[in-house]
Amino acid sequence: MFTLYTLSTLYTLYTLRYIAVHKPNRLTFPIEIVIRDKHIPLHAITEVLAFFIGFRYFIYLRKQQGDAIEQANRIWIIIGAIFGAVIGSRLFAGLENPAALLQAENKLLYFYLNKTVVGGFLGGLFGVELAKLMIGEKQASGDLFVYPMILALIIGRIGCFSMGIHEETYGTPTALPWGMDLGDGIKRHPVSLYEIVFLVLLWIGLVRLEKKYPLQNGARFKLFMISYLVFRFLLDFIKPHYFFNIPFSTIQLTCLLGLVYYYRYILQPKKLLITT
Repeated sequence: MFTLYTLSTLYTLYTLRYIAVHKPNRLTFPIEIVIRDKHIPLHAITEVLAFFIGFRYFIYLRKQQGDAIEQANRIWIIIGAIFGAVIGSRLFAGLENPAALLQAENKLLYFYLNKTVVGGFLGGLFGVELAKLMIGEKQASGDLFVYPMILALIIGRIGCFSMGIHEETYGTPTALPWGMDLGDGIKRHPVSLYEIVFLVLLWIGLVRLEKKYPLQNGARFKLFMISYLVFRFLLDFIKPHYFFNIPFSTIQLTCLLGLVYYYRYILQPKKLLITT
């Protein structure tokens, strides 16, 4: 399943890039699916598919690999992850542009309409840890979520790419040969495609790493979080954002906050291995 999905994803990316670069008139943003007289944004479809397929994949892995955490506790952990992710994604995204936040008439609506994956991950992490504290669960619980989250992210980022400049997931202008016109006549970094390629490589890397080294329970999730936070910190240098007096965006500061949380494993990666 993994190999087939990886190949199909890479082929889809190649096709989209080829059309965008060589036949731009055939690709307009936002990309829509037309059913009779209805125009449905591809992003809306991929967003639903990301959650559905990701969760189904989680259930599949749980059945195949088993789960050291009993079902009742796992349900509470999932509930904690969902509520934490919803709050975190809105909170950090709402703080991304302080000027726009101050000008918004309805502050709660402004927070609700904005969301970011990085904030969702850190909020979900906090929600899980809080739920585990309340139910007395001491075992690491994140490993089973990693590959389903990567899969869901890949599907979701295809949708983000389909929005072009109509959603703030596009890159800054570039003169590089793979720059794409995302709807405003300017060649830009296709950052959503960059992220998809990174996620596919990260998936492959984690699978190979687990085959080569005996990892502690929870190590897969920690490696995923550290890798993704580093990647997003770097990626945001080529995305248009509001910057403070320091040359970092809110998302980058959020990434740094997450990396500080995992500093022990960054400084001593051997802690992630099972030692005899």
